[in-house]
Order: sequence, then C-alpha cells, then structure tokens
Amino acid sequence: MRPPNRFRPEQALLVLDQVKASLLCIALSAEEVFQTVRQTAALKLPGGIIYDALLMACARKADSERIYTWNEKHFRMVAPDLADRIVTP
Repeated sequence: MRPPNRFRPEQALLVLDQVKASLLCIALSAEEVFQTVRQTAALKLPGGIIYDALLMACARKADSERIYTWNEKHFRMVAPDLADRIVTP
C-alpha cells in the first residue's frame, strides 16, 4: 500500500499481537491452494493477485461475514461470490 496507509513491519506486528486472541487461523490444504491457483489462472489474472485469491479462499473457507481490504477491486475480481462481504476499513 501507499503511504499513509502502509504499516511498517513493527507496526503490523504490534497490531497482530494486540488482536491475536480474537483471530482464527485458517489453513488451506495443498489441493485448495492448487485449485485457487488454477481458478486464478483461468481468469487470466496476473502476478501478485494470486495472494488476494489465496486470502479470499481462506475467507470463503472460514465463511467470513466481513472481509476488510484497501484493495476491493482485486478481491472482487478473484471472489465475485463474496463481493457483498468485501469492505474498506
């Protein structure tokens, strides 16, 4: 992200330390990762957007009610089925 919204690594760690008790860690299986990569490739989406697709796969697996991002456009591109849950903080 561009400043002023970009966190320095130590700031991100501090935030995560403060909220880790309320976080749920979601892991994708190898097959879920490959499926996500295949779907993203089928959409002909370039490069780093794969990370957005993997995050959205986790959100889908967790049945997240709300997905916060400053990159709504990419998140909606890789997960149109979750578009109504994607919001900017």
